Amino acid sequence: MKKLLWLIVFLSGAAAAQPYPSKPVKLVVAYPPGGSSDLMARVFAAKLTELWGQQVLVENKPGAAGAIGTEYAARQPADGYSFMIANLGPIAVNPLLSNVPYHVDKDFAPVSQISQGPNVLVVRADAPFQSLKDIIDFGRANPGKLSYGTSGPGSVSHLSSEMLKNITKIQATEVPYKGGVDAVKDLLGGQIHFIFSDTLPAMAHVRAGKLRALCITGAESFALLPEQPPCQAAAPGLVAVNWWGVVMPAGTPRAAVSKLHGDTVKLLADAEVKQKFADLGVIATSSTPEQFAAFMKSETAKYAKLIKEANIKGNQ
Repeated sequence: MKKLLWLIVFLSGAAAAQPYPSKPVKLVVAYPPGGSSDLMARVFAAKLTELWGQQVLVENKPGAAGAIGTEYAARQPADGYSFMIANLGPIAVNPLLSNVPYHVDKDFAPVSQISQGPNVLVVRADAPFQSLKDIIDFGRANPGKLSYGTSGPGSVSHLSSEMLKNITKIQATEVPYKGGVDAVKDLLGGQIHFIFSDTLPAMAHVRAGKLRALCITGAESFALLPEQPPCQAAAPGLVAVNWWGVVMPAGTPRAAVSKLHGDTVKLLADAEVKQKFADLGVIATSSTPEQFAAFMKSETAKYAKLIKEANIKGNQ
């Protein structure tokens, strides 16, 4: 009997001593395959798989401007075996516009910011617009005839477009999509006039001569797109930068959060990861969990002010 008890204790201790992670880990993306969030996640997942010796499996849960995937991520077991690539819309802005089925402060444990970058304003290559000023002039001369695509309420494409309308007082019609890739497809097809797009789905078509880039939504020139002027040169105050980060379900053991944070910082300093992120049009960056939590709060406050001033409405 004593030998049996000793064996049970020994096996329990051996199990407890297994290094984390000891099984596959789920990485949730709240957007369709092929967009910036998805491709960043796949770079990240591949590198973590190498580092951990355990599969990190990307799971796409698109819809409702990221709310479906964000709720799904929040409801995963808080055991360290799931995390999410979070970004501006679902985390900081959607809760201001809609009754989302999650609470960022209560449902998530911040880990680290991972990247940031502006959007780029693009039109079809055969469009008459050579600059943002041309779009503004057309909009003022033809009220209501402009249309633009967005990735849904709370996305940078949506906020940038609302900023443009608020600053210039032009009228234009929003066409929301589940993700930027779908918006780019319709822009190429001539269904809409312009979009403020993530750099990835747009710039490949710009380089192929199918789209024309007019400006970026950063406050100043961007190292990865040095030829593009800031949009605020034609529309002062039009600044909206996208960002991405890593969060885990609230209640995840501190040791798991610390492990993911430390390995995230390590990967973001890797030259190959930096280059792959740059190829997606973003700059790799990292932060402490506390810094990321404070950053998310500051972004929420910034856009709460914009939404009030511009009287932006979402889906209630």
